[in-house]
Amino acid sequence: MEIFEYRDGTLHMEQVSLAEVARSYQTPCYVYSANLIRERIKSYQMGFGAHESLVCYSVKANSNLSVLRLIKDAGAGFDIVSGGELERVLAIGADPNLIVFSGVGKTKNEISRALDAKIACFNVESEQELQRIALIAQEKNVKAPISLRVNPDVDAKTHPYIATGLKENKFGIDIDKAHAVYLKAHAAEHLQVTGIDCHIGSQLTSVEPYIATVKRLLELVAKLNSEGIEIEHIDIGGGLGVAYHDENPPNPEDFAAELTKLIGNRVRKIIIEPGRSVVANAGVFLTKVEYLKHNLDKNFCVVDGAMNDLIRPSLYSVWHKILQVRKSGAQTKTYDVVGPVCETGDFLGKDRQLAVVQGDILAVIGSGAYGFVMASNYNSRPRAAEVLVDADRHKLIRPRESTVDLFVTELNCL
Repeated sequence: MEIFEYRDGTLHMEQVSLAEVARSYQTPCYVYSANLIRERIKSYQMGFGAHESLVCYSVKANSNLSVLRLIKDAGAGFDIVSGGELERVLAIGADPNLIVFSGVGKTKNEISRALDAKIACFNVESEQELQRIALIAQEKNVKAPISLRVNPDVDAKTHPYIATGLKENKFGIDIDKAHAVYLKAHAAEHLQVTGIDCHIGSQLTSVEPYIATVKRLLELVAKLNSEGIEIEHIDIGGGLGVAYHDENPPNPEDFAAELTKLIGNRVRKIIIEPGRSVVANAGVFLTKVEYLKHNLDKNFCVVDGAMNDLIRPSLYSVWHKILQVRKSGAQTKTYDVVGPVCETGDFLGKDRQLAVVQGDILAVIGSGAYGFVMASNYNSRPRAAEVLVDADRHKLIRPRESTVDLFVTELNCL
């Protein structure tokens, strides 16, 4: 689905001018396409065909309540990694039976709250976590539904910060130890084994690592089933990549269809946890050119957006396409697009060909995932506004923070 196009020299998202959005809500701000988010969820759902399945959107990618409500209304569930994310999805009316709880450090309070909410499943990442869940379930006299997150030791060939399926990563239970842990879980009175889970990394642009992973998991499933431990679902995690630059990932429908064919009838239900591939390319980050600075070696385009707003270029050295919201007749030059934060690492893009003048608006494409959710108040900068576009309408879904918001909760102890 194409959501961006220039009309009369101005970049539009769906039917809305991004110049109008910048005027209405000021910059910097995030803008999301409702229709592309809906389309991406539907694409996954269609790929599974008639096989029982559940798309559990990974809340950590973008947790704005309006975005979550869109995804719920599209028929998806949620993958959460904290008690805060649980409260977010419950706040928008999510069905607890469509919520899975991942993450390596679940606290006693988080587990207790999730049991009270009657979520669908805990994706368990260690033996000690399993013991903790069993103890809390015993205290409540309930059975906790669990699956083990199995670490298959598969190299996803992605950035080391977002690789999660290798033995040296902190995530999951070693596949060679998983069988023994499943036996303990099956024997525990207050645990109910329901499935098997994995997640090998993020921004994967090939289906091959998933195929290798699922094949390893299915071998374990067959062994467990033969021993009377019924595995009802397989959760293949998330991590499908998107095209930021020249990547060529499979589309969600084809991806889901290929894995469904591989799994077949060996488990009753397939769960998938997409995040980035649902919201990344549905979002842009709008920022205004404050100054153009030239020296002998470099041209700098200094904008009002910074690494505290969008940290991905600084943290991961990733490339985001940067477009001018309005095409101008200025001379094209090579610029580093940098922000006002007092760090050399504060940049949104380097060596970009831009024809800009002071006051122009730039759109950083592919910013819908791991954008606002990773924002901070570094340099005491208020966080940006968030806006939702739906066809020809736009609305504010999170107001810009004020400087007063930055310290209203602090105690003056002088």
